[in-house]
Amino acid sequence: METLSSIESFVRAAEAGSFAEAARRLGLTPAAVGKNVARLESSLGVRLFLRSTRRLTLTEAGERFLTEVSGGLATIQGAVANLATSQGQPAGTLKVSMGVAFGRDYILPHLSDFLARYPAIVPDWHFDNRPVDLIGEGFDAAIGGGFELPPGVIARQLAPGHRVLLASKDYLARHPAIESPDDLARHDGILIRSPQTGRVRNWPLRSRDDRQATFELKLRMAMSDPEAACHAAMQGLGVTLVSTVHALPHLQRGALQRVLPDWYVETGSLSLYFSAQKLLPAKTRVFIDFIVERFREQKLAEKFSANWRP
Repeated sequence: METLSSIESFVRAAEAGSFAEAARRLGLTPAAVGKNVARLESSLGVRLFLRSTRRLTLTEAGERFLTEVSGGLATIQGAVANLATSQGQPAGTLKVSMGVAFGRDYILPHLSDFLARYPAIVPDWHFDNRPVDLIGEGFDAAIGGGFELPPGVIARQLAPGHRVLLASKDYLARHPAIESPDDLARHDGILIRSPQTGRVRNWPLRSRDDRQATFELKLRMAMSDPEAACHAAMQGLGVTLVSTVHALPHLQRGALQRVLPDWYVETGSLSLYFSAQKLLPAKTRVFIDFIVERFREQKLAEKFSANWRP
């Protein structure tokens, strides 16, 4: 196991180009990673890295060794992880990232069923509206949209990523009719500001018959949270644009209505992200299968489509 730790330190340092970044991914100190690599070099009798104050560079021997061990390391780690079972059942801490409202409304209600089926798994679920570094931050899986797909990560699509325009019945009754995207320029906008960039992004609209149009709302207020924007819209304060994930509960209750229901914004997809290693830990594999199963049973892919009608 000591040799395995040294090889893992070497592979992560080669991927990251530094001991510091490898240490962050492994949850170690840079000094510990450096010692592991030095121990491996001593054991092999070859130098694997050319070290400088700015970056690590693989030697010819290091490049050859990396090619030969990378795939095997992932397989061995998966096999070790799969030994973490309790009476034949998947076990261990399951670290997953998901959005706050999405996790609360669509994932958390199934927690009791998941734990009844897999009692030896300990959920460590992080509710945060941001993309995460799956490998660097040590997550087993993440659910969301807009994630970059770095090497070593797979995305399994769960549903389309659509955004729709919403307003309350009261607001629509008190203001001029909205019959085309051009009409939106005369209406108060409850806009969503990205918590990462602080910017309000302009999205093009697409119609069900594949036409496209630009649109603009008057800035009445900006929110960094789509749920807050929905609650502001429910007070009759304006028109907002949010993902169908956030819109669905309010549409089903009749608290909000679609504005221009034949138009929507295409933003990619809602996906489940996980490691690309061939042998996934059992705890991760059963979680993925469970979520896919529940999405299928509840027809969430259809309900998250902008073409769905409550």
